Amino acid sequence: MSEKADRKIEVSVAEAARMVCPSNPLIDIRTRREMKVGVPTGAIAMTADEVLTKYSDSSNSGGQGGYILCAAGVRSLALVRQLRSRGLNGFFNVTGGFSAWTEAGLPTGYPRGLNAAQADRYSRHLVMPQVGPEGQRKLLACRMLLVGLGGLNSPAALYLAAAGVGTLGLLDDDSVERSNLQRQVIHSDSRIGEKKIHSAQTAIKALNPDVDIEVFDQRVDSTNAVSLVKGWDVVIDGTDNFPARYVLNKACLQHRIPLVYGGVMRFQGQVSVFWPAGALPDQPWPCFQCAFPHAPAAADAPSCAEAGVLGVLPGITGTLQASEALKLVLGIGEPLTNRLLMFDALNMDFCQTTLKSRADCPACGTRPG
Repeated sequence: MSEKADRKIEVSVAEAARMVCPSNPLIDIRTRREMKVGVPTGAIAMTADEVLTKYSDSSNSGGQGGYILCAAGVRSLALVRQLRSRGLNGFFNVTGGFSAWTEAGLPTGYPRGLNAAQADRYSRHLVMPQVGPEGQRKLLACRMLLVGLGGLNSPAALYLAAAGVGTLGLLDDDSVERSNLQRQVIHSDSRIGEKKIHSAQTAIKALNPDVDIEVFDQRVDSTNAVSLVKGWDVVIDGTDNFPARYVLNKACLQHRIPLVYGGVMRFQGQVSVFWPAGALPDQPWPCFQCAFPHAPAAADAPSCAEAGVLGVLPGITGTLQASEALKLVLGIGEPLTNRLLMFDALNMDFCQTTLKSRADCPACGTRPG
């Protein structure tokens, strides 16, 4: 090796890809979390300490070498300098690291079960220990039914699609009206008059073409709720009336499916999760009718058309519902399974109340009322 070559300390990703061989391997020193988004094909995963120990202690260290890569080329450069200071001049830093490797389109392996596009799309999930490749595969395999495509499920549908939920069911029998657009952000002015299920389908496909969509041009009621709910992993309630919520609750109870509830009026929002089947026997969780035994009088629960609603309020509430749904599928955190989250957007005040199951609940109780 010439004196000039010996002084050279960095190589481009293209040079590294061309020159790696068994005696001079590509060594990836990123953390396991960083590697969840992919690794250069053929790279050896080692920590910086492992590299220093392995090669510094080698009896034949003079002939050792390799190409060191990290996320952006900073940590690897520091490691190569350490190796060079110990006389190991066969090591080179890969300039730009894994970021430059992927930008150059060089061969990369991805987490099992994800293709290259998915690894890129969901990369911010893949580096999270609470999600990672396993959690992302759960999301890609799950099925969520969104009942109602108004203010609540507009943001929920978009964020669930963006998160990689594999199949979304869209249930609504209404058409888009101009008065919807103040809060129902999944629809647009150009789709006024179009069925909400088709308008929402267009928006979701534009955001994430990989999401499978099933549409149901109907309104949930006592005649169809049980059959509509069957086969879904999570049901998200975006309805706006108590009769629909009661039949949806009973259908979810029958199929043991979690129901993610949301409600809004003017400046107030509510969110909870009703899933008695997920509770421990000695710690029962309530259903929707445990929390709301009787429908309020019409004067106490006016519709959005009658009472009005701050346009952003369903966005906050629906996004919270989406967060709860994702937590349920991933099995992380503490879902709102025995709590009602309430907030006042006017004063930005959040509070919670504990909900309890009722033995005399007509929907899930063990003792008649």
